[in-house]
Formats: sequence, structure tokens, C-alpha cells
Amino acid sequence: MEYRFIAPEKHHDIVEDFKEAQMQYRRVIDEMPDGYTEFDLAGNITFANQATLTMTRRSREELVGMNYKEFLDQTTIRHVYRAYNRVYTSRLPLKNFTHDILLKNGEKRIVECSISPKVEKGRVVGFRGIWSDITDRKKREKALTDHRSRLEAILGSVEEGIIAVDVHGNLIDVNNETMRLCSIFSEVCTGTPFSQSMVSCSKSCQAVLKATLSSKSTMKECPVYCHRYDRPEQVVHVTGSPLLGLNDEFMGAVLVLRDMTKLVGRETELNAKHRFQDIIGKSKKMQEIYDLLAKLTDLETTVLISGESGTGKELVAKALHYGGKRSCEPFVAVNCSALSESLLESELFGHVKGAYTGAFKNRQGRFQAANNGSILMDEIGDVTPLIQLKLLRVLQEKAYERVGESLSRNVDVRVIASTNKDLKEQVRNGRFREDLYFRLKVVEVVLPPLRERSEDLPLLVEHFCRLFNRKYNKTIKGVANGVLPILMGYPWPGNVRELEHAIEHAFVLSNGNFLTLDQFPSEIREHERTDQHTFADGQRKSPVPAQEILAALKMTDGNKSKAARLLGINRRTIYRRINGVLSSETY
Repeated sequence: MEYRFIAPEKHHDIVEDFKEAQMQYRRVIDEMPDGYTEFDLAGNITFANQATLTMTRRSREELVGMNYKEFLDQTTIRHVYRAYNRVYTSRLPLKNFTHDILLKNGEKRIVECSISPKVEKGRVVGFRGIWSDITDRKKREKALTDHRSRLEAILGSVEEGIIAVDVHGNLIDVNNETMRLCSIFSEVCTGTPFSQSMVSCSKSCQAVLKATLSSKSTMKECPVYCHRYDRPEQVVHVTGSPLLGLNDEFMGAVLVLRDMTKLVGRETELNAKHRFQDIIGKSKKMQEIYDLLAKLTDLETTVLISGESGTGKELVAKALHYGGKRSCEPFVAVNCSALSESLLESELFGHVKGAYTGAFKNRQGRFQAANNGSILMDEIGDVTPLIQLKLLRVLQEKAYERVGESLSRNVDVRVIASTNKDLKEQVRNGRFREDLYFRLKVVEVVLPPLRERSEDLPLLVEHFCRLFNRKYNKTIKGVANGVLPILMGYPWPGNVRELEHAIEHAFVLSNGNFLTLDQFPSEIREHERTDQHTFADGQRKSPVPAQEILAALKMTDGNKSKAARLLGINRRTIYRRINGVLSSETY
């Protein structure tokens, strides 16, 4: 064997280089952001970098030579021993091992360790550990978990269904009430499109979600009839709101579903025979109209509404729209009698820039504005033959052209028409197209004048009193004694609209608790003064005694019209006399 000797000066250089390398190694280790520690097999610390000193709040002199048990509690000691023993036995590193350490002041910190065996000459002589202080992260995670738990508890306890979706309409989360209302289960449906998660209903609330996502604005209290096969009566009010992030970035939408089934059921039970949507009346004719409207709301058929001015044709049109599947889409009304032919054509279909003098820019028409919703063609009997022809094309082909443009545009609109004219007579006279008439009159709703349903007048008076009490901040209880029969005897040529204006007129003048006759418009007062009760020959008749009126009512089973004919007096006299004699109730 040959021995080589190293010169003293060379040996000195090697030692210095080794020391320099050690110092560089130590500087690198000390500059690590994570703690680095070495242990012997007995668990004593043999080396710790600067990050470990900072983490443990101890000096190097305190820490080097310290046994691991000195900065752990009893429970953690056993936990740590098992982990290091596993590394010793398997000789495999252990990553993401979490435990507590105790600082000098007794404070606990949470560290995450990666432990690896230190091997020399084939045997384990100790351990190396890289530590990260994750105390603050764990606190944030716990705070976030606690916050989510509280939020889930709150959302789980509210009576409204809450649905969150992303910008693509995919489900993010739902609460417990949603599972009851919509049969949507978050653990199954999260991540799937909202429309695909609903399997037991008509998916009518999809329109609210679509509108919220497209407009990025709130859609409030949209009534939705769910048509669930297992709960066909279910009705909800849906509010859609944009879902915003920390920096107000648009992240999706939140739907809030309020179950109105019981409330609607109770209201229906109390008022089913008295009103439909905003239409009020309990007379037989109105009941027949309610039944017809209920059948028409969810149908796409064209409807013609006829009746005198002021009978509430627009209310019927709105009831058809807002009671159906298009309720959250636009409702657009056009008064066809208020515009000339050229202006009406532009108003309905829009125009392009330069189409005519004064067309300075492109304009969207009412049909386009009502796309996916409903359009009311009010006073359809006044439109010209040209407009009739264009409307016929819209009804037949669902297409139209803007004024000054040859491009055909498709539109999906439910058309509702109304008129105070006899269209059938206009067809006979050649003033209205027969083919358009039959296209419009798929179903006709004929509204009776107010004079033919005077029994509805008390309900209407009560309704308008509530309305104007809110508007004028008053507490008027109704009309004074003797006024209601006079109102019921007035012919109301302007129908419900005239009644509304008459009551508002009285509200403006009234300072008391009841509306008196002298506060109503002069035509009503004059009609009362000139309302004489006469025989057929025109001779005045003296007032009929109350006993005779009672006897006539008994003979006619309470039918006031028959009793009036039997006595030879006006029916309005019956109302006045029985109000004054038989009842002391104030309306």
C-alpha cells in the first residue's frame, strides 16, 4: 500500500476551504425562510438555523442541545415520537406533519414539518426537519371555516331558498330550503348547469336567472308558478341579484326564492271570487272572465280584449302577461290611436337612419323591445290598412322589417290586442282586414261596462280608498252613509277609470274620515238631483214606503231589479231606501 503525505501548507489550505464551505453552508441555511433543524437519535437539537430561532423565540445557545420534549406538551410528545419513529423505521421522509410547539412564554404555535432521516455509513444517526410556522394560516382557515359554518347555519335557518350560480349559470351552492322548494341537492348538483338541476318543475325561474346574468342587475320579486308535478299549486317570488367578489368583480348571480304558496292560497281562498291579479269584481260576469284568464295565462295564443273605454283592458293584458311564463320578460303597451300611420309604423317596428326626414339615427321598435315578452296593441281598431298588413305578417311569420330596411328580423312576442270598437262591424264595412281579425280573435275577452256590474262597485270603492290613502297619506275609512247607493245608481259612462278619478277628486277635497256626496264631481251630484222616480207616463210618483219595498223584495227573493219593476220605480231608489232604512252601516 502506498501512502501519500500532504504538505503542512496544503493541509492548512484544505482546512480553511472546508471551514469556508461550512460557513457558506451555514449562511445559506440561515437565509432560508423556513426553519431547519437537526436532531440526534435521542431527540436533542444539534443544529438550528436562524428561522428556527426566530420561530421558537430562543437563542442558538438555548436551543442547541435542548431535547424536543422541552418545547412540547405531553399529548404532543407522544404524537411527535410516533412520527419520528416511523421515519427511523422506514427510512422514508414524512411530509406535512403538523404539531404544536411551546414558546418560552408558554404561547402555542402550530408548525408544519417535513422530516427526513440523517444517514451515515448506512445507518440512521439522526433526523433533519424543515419547519413552517402555519399558526396564522390555521387561524385564518379556522375563521373562514367558522364563518362558513355560521353562514350555512344562517342560510339553513332562513325560510327563503337561496341559489348561487357562476357566470355560466352553473350551481355553486344552495341552502336547505332550496332543496324543499326545487328538489335541488347541492352535494349532487354543484357544478352542473342550473337548468339541468331542476327536474320536477317548469323551470320558469330560469328566465329570472338569465335576465340577472345578462343585465348584471337586480330583478325584484318576480312571481313564478312552478307547476311542480308533486306540488302543482306552488308559487314563489324570485329575486335575482348579481354575485360580486371582493373587488366588485361580477362572479355570477344569487336567486332568492320566497314560497308564496300558503299566502297565495289564503288570499285566493279569501279573494278568489273578488279579484284576479289587479282586476277587481265579484259579479258573475267577472267570475267568468277570471276563469277564462286563468286558462289563458300560460298559453301563447293571441288574445283580443274588447270593451268600452275605462273598463280595464290594459289590466287584463297585464294579468295575462304577469300571470304566465313570460312574467319576467318585458311588457310593452302601444296606443295605436295616438299616432299617425308613419309614426306608428316606426314606433312598432323601428327605423334605420335616414329612413325619413328626422330619422337621425337607428331606432329600436316596440316589437323588438318586447322580444320574449308581450306586447299590447291598444285600440287596434284604429290602425290603417298598411299597419294591418304588417301586423298580419308579424302574427303569421314572427318576423318584421324596420322602416327603411329590407332585412327581415325575427321576434318572439305574445300579441295581445284591445279595442273599444266593434271589429266585426268594421270587417263588414271593409275598414278592418278579416284575416287579421281572425288572427287576433283566437280568444276574445269581453269586459262588461261598470253599469252592468254595479254589485262590484263597493269592492272598487274600497280598493281605491286604500290606494289613495297611501298616495295622500290619509286615513279615510270610506264613503259616508247614503253615498254608496248614489254611486251605484250612477251610469258611469267612463267606467272604472271614471270611478277612480271621482274618488280621487273626493279625496283631494276631503278632510274628514268619510267621503261625502258634495266632494264628488258635479256630474254625479247633478245626476242624483235630476234622478226622478216616474211611471211610464212620465208622472212623478210619491216616495214608496219602506214596507212596500220590503214586501216587493220578499216577493222577488231579494232581486232588486224585479222589485223595482214590480213597484214601478227605478232600481236606484231601491238601493237608496234600503240603505237609509234597513242599514246603519257606514261604507
